[in-house]
Amino acid sequence: MAGDTGRSGSVYGGVAEPCTVVLFGASGDLAKRKVIPAMYDLATHNALGSRYAIVGFARTPMSEESFRTTLGEAAKTISEVGPIDPKQWDNFASNLFYCQGDYANQEAYAQLAKRLAELESSKNLGGNRLFYLSTPPEVYPDIVEQLGRAGLNRPASPRSWMRMIIEKPFGRDLASAKDLNQIVLNVLDERQVYRIDHYLAKDTVQNLLVLRFGNGIFEPLWNRNYVDHVQITASETLGVERRGGFYETAGALRDMIQSHVLQLTSLVAVEPPASFDATAVRNEKLKVLQSIRPFNLEMVAQSVVRGQYAPGKFGDKPALGYREEPGVNPASKTETFVSGKLLIDNWRWAGVPFYIRTGKRLAKRSTEIMIQFRRAPHIVFRERDIEPNRLVLNIQPDEGISVSFGAKRPGTEMSIGNVTMNFSYREGFGEATRSAYATLVNDCLRGDATLFDRGDTVEAAWSLVDPILDVWSAARSATVPQYPAGSWGPRESDLLLERDGRRWYNP
Repeated sequence: MAGDTGRSGSVYGGVAEPCTVVLFGASGDLAKRKVIPAMYDLATHNALGSRYAIVGFARTPMSEESFRTTLGEAAKTISEVGPIDPKQWDNFASNLFYCQGDYANQEAYAQLAKRLAELESSKNLGGNRLFYLSTPPEVYPDIVEQLGRAGLNRPASPRSWMRMIIEKPFGRDLASAKDLNQIVLNVLDERQVYRIDHYLAKDTVQNLLVLRFGNGIFEPLWNRNYVDHVQITASETLGVERRGGFYETAGALRDMIQSHVLQLTSLVAVEPPASFDATAVRNEKLKVLQSIRPFNLEMVAQSVVRGQYAPGKFGDKPALGYREEPGVNPASKTETFVSGKLLIDNWRWAGVPFYIRTGKRLAKRSTEIMIQFRRAPHIVFRERDIEPNRLVLNIQPDEGISVSFGAKRPGTEMSIGNVTMNFSYREGFGEATRSAYATLVNDCLRGDATLFDRGDTVEAAWSLVDPILDVWSAARSATVPQYPAGSWGPRESDLLLERDGRRWYNP
């Protein structure tokens, strides 16, 4: 997908068939910041569809003209797709429509069905429909069930399709994820459901598969015989900002580990799929999650660390602690940092620890995967402090790959230094013009589910996280370690690796 930055469908997967997109939660922040700008980006790259209509559905009373104006203003100020071309926006906005209604009101869906039929007839859209759930998760069941009652879960004609994108979080524990899966699959087939995780659309994440299975030099080393350990870091410098109320009900384990970090873990550890299609790739990812050693009380105590950011500084500017943020309980025990040690019990990875961590108000914004290789079995040189070889995949903010190795320093002495070879996506392929959300929407429109979660994979991830949540919930008197804003987390996280004779690789 990467490498072509021209204004054509090849930047994404290709031009989709004519279709209607129904965006639930169209007046919300996610729709304004991510989803609508992504669809605009697709439209300007000729990758949304030769003909299309986007119907916003929300509870907020609003005229169609007001809807278009509101989204236009948001696109100019808070979207992430770059400058908005006024002419292109006007053309895109002419395909925006709006329906107001309550998510649980059956009559609102009857009106929606009527409007869709009118638009599909007048614009010759062929009956292809994508329903995008960009709402609070608690209304997902209402939307899915009402679509079923209105008959909108079925394709409009024998030659058309109906698909649904569901945003994370998909459940808040294993039981709720199973319940939601059951509700969804009572109305839809699994092949119609696209559970979205925007991390998977980043070039470096996808390049994991290319790096391993498209090159002869990496895959032979990608196992317990050569890899000492793996580290996955997803760090943010921002705090919870204005989302304190939401974060109190979520926490870092639910918000990041269950979804993004375990997704990255499965891609690092995955076995070669039989082919690069959705079924084969997702089958192998599921096997990885099922092979991770389940957590019990003792393992949680020894191998999982939680933390919470305290007041600190970024440069010369003071930063609030989590408990001082608006909407946060002053005695909160919600974790803003999690690190842990995963063990994968299969032939390839037996004995190789995967160290994971994520947190807010950390020293640097970065998502990286670091594979550290075993040291040479016999050091013939005098130095004993030669750094081990590392392969680092930088996912954000600067996508790229680096490899470090020892090299002789200039001079007559046999002195060895550590050097790094860097590959930058920006330098190698030019400035990126792809939006991660746009990539995934285009994939869904074309029926490619490779980069989307499957129901059994979501449940497998929750089954790993649930025991940790249970232990923390039971330990009500336990203190949550504090770490200064602007640091790399609590001291307990460093000890997690130091006990194994290792240390964190800080980006």
